[in-house]
Amino acid sequence: MQNLANRLEGSLKYLVVFSALLVLFGWIMTTPMGFFEKADAIGFAVCHRIPERSFHIGNYQLPLCARCSGMYLGAITGLIFQAIYSKRRSGNPPWAVIIPLAILVIAFGIDGANSYLYLIKETYTGALTSIPNLYIPNNVLRLFTGSGMGIVISSAIFPAFNQTIWKEQNPARAIPGIKEFILLLLIIFILDLLVLTENPLVLYPLAVITSAGVLILLTMVYSILWIMLFHKENQFGRLREAWVSLLAGFTIGVLQIGLIDMLRFWLTGTWGGFPLG
Repeated sequence: MQNLANRLEGSLKYLVVFSALLVLFGWIMTTPMGFFEKADAIGFAVCHRIPERSFHIGNYQLPLCARCSGMYLGAITGLIFQAIYSKRRSGNPPWAVIIPLAILVIAFGIDGANSYLYLIKETYTGALTSIPNLYIPNNVLRLFTGSGMGIVISSAIFPAFNQTIWKEQNPARAIPGIKEFILLLLIIFILDLLVLTENPLVLYPLAVITSAGVLILLTMVYSILWIMLFHKENQFGRLREAWVSLLAGFTIGVLQIGLIDMLRFWLTGTWGGFPLG
């Protein structure tokens, strides 16, 4: 019985590797060629990519809009911060941190809703156009509120990942208190200010980091689900021991991006963002 289980597990590994190669090759061959074109294709699956709501380097539009750029920049920064500061800590934030995190979610929702209403007024006619805006939306607020939401995402995913994967984990809180939270806020605030300079030396790395951030977050989420599906929780001592689960999560993430890419391209006939007007 044990031999059968081992053979099945070995077959699953080959299946995961084969599926990863197949899905990745298919996505590469069906999306526009070029490094930044691939980054655009990733953004195409998760973001409206409206040109007027995105940062540009000359004629090149970044893969994600200002809000999504902030969100994935904040999420990746939050993950790196916790990985350095907290390592394998798996505890959720205390209430002193959860409350400001909730405020960041509210700010994200308010700015997003206000921005959406403004979009309706710009492009449509009807009853909704009579609803007044709270303020004129802009890319500065989109970037900052998006970054705040990114912090929220990272503060949820990091401990959840640690709770799921490690054989020996530290139950201490990943963001232990308000001091650490303020430090993380300050780091992301400085990064946002650098982005707002719109210097190509900042925006080109931003395009890479945020596009990679989409894949990283999807990989983490789907790896957690994969581990839970196959009852592999808390069985790994090192990250490389979990390579099958991580590769499976990455493959599912790429598959999701590819399917959305295909659907959106079929509906719009273009790899560009949704135009205003």
